[in-house]
Amino acid sequence: MQTDITRENPQAVAPQTDDSSQNLAATAPGQLRVIKRNGTVVPYTDDKITVAITKAFLAVEGGTAAASSRIHDTVARLTEQVTATFKRRMPSGGTIHIEEIQDQVELALMRAGEQKVARDYVIYREAQASKRKSANAGSEIAQPHPSIRITAADGSLQPLDMGRLQTIIREACEGLAEVDGSLIERETLKNLYDGVAEKDVNTALVMTARTLVEREPNYSYVTARLLMDNIRAEALTFLNIAASATHHEMAELYAKALPAYVEAGAQFELLDPKLKEYDLEKLGKALNHERDQQFTYLGLQTLYDRYFIHKDGIRFELPQVFFMRVAMGLAIEEPKNREDRAIEFYNLLSSFDYMASTPTLFNAGTLRPQLSSCYLTTVPDDLSGIYGAIHDNAMLSKFAGGLGNDWTPVRALGSYIKGTNGKSQGVVPFLKVVNDTAVAVNQGGKRKGAVCAYLETWHMDIEEFLELRKNTGDDRRRTHDMNTANWIPDLFMKRVFEDGKWTLFSPSEVPDLHDLTGKAFEERYEYYEALIEYGKIKLYKTIQAKDLWRKMLSMLFETGHPWLTFKDPCNLRSPQQHVGVVHSSNLCTEITLNTNKDEIAVCNLGSVNLVNHIVDGKLDIEKLGRTVKTAVRMLDNVIDINYYSVDQARNSNFKHRPVGLGLMGFQDALYLQHIAYGSDAAIEFADRSMEAISYYAIQASCDLADERGSYSTFEGSLWSKGILPLDSQQILIEARGQKYIDVDLSESLDWAPIRERVKKGIRNSNIMAIAPTATISNIIGVSQSIEPTYQNLYVKSNLSGEFTVINPYLVRDLKNRGLWDSVMVNDLKYYDGSVQQIERIPQDLKDLYATAFEVETKWIVDAASRRQKWIDQAQSLNLYIAGASGKKLDVTYRMAWYRGLKTTYYLRALAATSTEKSTINTGKLNAVSAGGDEGFSAKAQAPAQQAAPAPAPVPKACAIDEPDCEACQ
Repeated sequence: MQTDITRENPQAVAPQTDDSSQNLAATAPGQLRVIKRNGTVVPYTDDKITVAITKAFLAVEGGTAAASSRIHDTVARLTEQVTATFKRRMPSGGTIHIEEIQDQVELALMRAGEQKVARDYVIYREAQASKRKSANAGSEIAQPHPSIRITAADGSLQPLDMGRLQTIIREACEGLAEVDGSLIERETLKNLYDGVAEKDVNTALVMTARTLVEREPNYSYVTARLLMDNIRAEALTFLNIAASATHHEMAELYAKALPAYVEAGAQFELLDPKLKEYDLEKLGKALNHERDQQFTYLGLQTLYDRYFIHKDGIRFELPQVFFMRVAMGLAIEEPKNREDRAIEFYNLLSSFDYMASTPTLFNAGTLRPQLSSCYLTTVPDDLSGIYGAIHDNAMLSKFAGGLGNDWTPVRALGSYIKGTNGKSQGVVPFLKVVNDTAVAVNQGGKRKGAVCAYLETWHMDIEEFLELRKNTGDDRRRTHDMNTANWIPDLFMKRVFEDGKWTLFSPSEVPDLHDLTGKAFEERYEYYEALIEYGKIKLYKTIQAKDLWRKMLSMLFETGHPWLTFKDPCNLRSPQQHVGVVHSSNLCTEITLNTNKDEIAVCNLGSVNLVNHIVDGKLDIEKLGRTVKTAVRMLDNVIDINYYSVDQARNSNFKHRPVGLGLMGFQDALYLQHIAYGSDAAIEFADRSMEAISYYAIQASCDLADERGSYSTFEGSLWSKGILPLDSQQILIEARGQKYIDVDLSESLDWAPIRERVKKGIRNSNIMAIAPTATISNIIGVSQSIEPTYQNLYVKSNLSGEFTVINPYLVRDLKNRGLWDSVMVNDLKYYDGSVQQIERIPQDLKDLYATAFEVETKWIVDAASRRQKWIDQAQSLNLYIAGASGKKLDVTYRMAWYRGLKTTYYLRALAATSTEKSTINTGKLNAVSAGGDEGFSAKAQAPAQQAAPAPAPVPKACAIDEPDCEACQ
């Protein structure tokens, strides 16, 4: 049962095309499409809805009603409502079954109070269904199923193998509750005809099963297993092992597939020839075919489309072989027991207990193993240095690295240039070049380059920097394709609180401010302010701090940029402050590493899956410890194996050896414990789970130091002094002052032995960072990173197509209470995945399944604050605000700073536009307090969220501008 999946794999050339792929291209993503009952797909038009509703009214009110303007207006309104429902659910287009459209027509009629018309419409539908059933029964007698012939690849006609079809369906349904294999068989056969292409049989199976996902989440697993049949056939045929295979047959065939795959990959120069040196027989026996059964449809389709290695468009990498390839690539430099280490790594990945970042999954074991996720650079203040940094951006972006650039050293607009006796044009013109370079140099053929530029808040160009993403103004001074972030010192925030003045300087006149932090920065900044009175500073501007703060929030509200990140917490709590300064974060604001003109910071990421560590409703600490120990070893190996396109990156990475272990599935872990995101219990779980990860990660790095030695700049670090991330909070409190910070200092584990142990040595300068996990969380089927659930039912659109995503935990709880039925499905669709307005759902479930915009922002910030005390780097933190206003943004971002957060990421607000899906782009924010501390108090709580009339489009991934951001994870 083969199918030709014609979606493009961004790793290399597109698969070969045929008529079916051309048909798919004709109905490409971006528009609504309809699956008719015969299986054909046609463009969505609302004309037929209008006709159907009109006929329903005429059937009730008689033919004379055709001339009624009331009927016309009512029909037009109802048609618009039905169409709007699908556009809300599928903002980027998607595929709808004809029955879904008719369901929505029924709902629209009932909610409009047209009960009699709705009833007649239901009766009409039932009558038509009965007629179709009778017609199908007659056709079955005329042509029994076994007489359906399929057209093989060579053009020959062969009888449809019903036994095999039924075996595939039966295997796909094994072990899954409330799925109906016979239903899949019946519906699939309706879409088959005599002479159907062999590949289209499997397509029909997959398409049939995927339409049932919204009815029962387990159909997502069924669909994935049906897709696996095609994947097996494609790979095994290419490797000359078998023409096809069932799931159970793979118990033996996987062991044969691995050596054949490695041989083929090396022959085609796609894999590192060193993989052939492994004991492939031993590794092949370790492959567990049962783990193919744990994929959701979205996860497996994503792997197939974008991760599996292929030749001329033919994927010859199977899921378990894929995980073993990554494991072998990461164990390739292990000096002893290399096969055992590879198996250990394989088991961690294939069990979904932990997942490496996308660059590692793409490239481990290949000829060019670029495994790192992100790079951070500082741009010097000279022309050759500036263009050298842009060249470095291009080279790093070429091999799929996400970039964070620190532009603060570059002199401001109007600054004197000694070499030419002229004046500088400032930072902005160079950022335009960076923007265009990012567009020109795409990431390994997968997506355009991803860059974030950082600028400190005292820089003279900061006001123009804030406007870089505006859609109005001089386009030569706009960067529409690049992210921007504001690197804010604590002194600025204090001036905002105190309603003080703020002075902007050019770094050419105050060059040391860039490298100063905390009290040293404050003293020097105030010294330069004093020099202004003596005429010693020529280029400056004095403004009200609160006016600049208001503009920062206004631009964030309007354009989504620049993000707000905080310089002093990143530096004062940095373990590496003895050898440098953190001048910026990265593309996704979770990495905080030192940079300078000679060092490009590099970070290697991976994430623990919290869901797999919840056992019997609580966190399994012992299992978590084992997972983290192996994960840290894998991350440390990346540093030695990695391909570096720039020498400064290699030197930095080998000198400090930073890694970034994060987590994902936080929201799902809460569901498993029946804890609402907006609760004290959730904050406590965020605290305790991150404490455990931190504890075992530091311990694992110490173990590696015993085995391999400490990193070279260990002496003088906070680690060498026995100062842990928890302890570094005290440094921040002392520097900032108790008046401006409120952080929790509690601990539940015995940290005394760890404090003593780190003094003796640790392998990695930095160990933890929470990345967005946009794509890898899809692969393993869990919630992204630390994000709350966006919607409980929606259609996810990405580079692999459209996928119905339904919250399986909600379905489970509704079933347990006898509330799961077709009406509930339709209600969830009508209310865009929210349960709050569905009256028959009890309040405890409404609290538990509140979506991101229904959770007060204070809970997100407080949970992040608890995590931050355990993390030596930062976390990629999106903030969700319903009914955003100046007052809400003011309170929220002051709270983020006050609670000790190091960085924030995207602001997501309801009623977002397609221009910038994370923000509202209309209006100005003028509600920021104009004096005193009225906008925030020390113990302020975020105001209760307000219901909004229209939802934002579903965020497609961590980076708003792209369907899937793979720069981090």
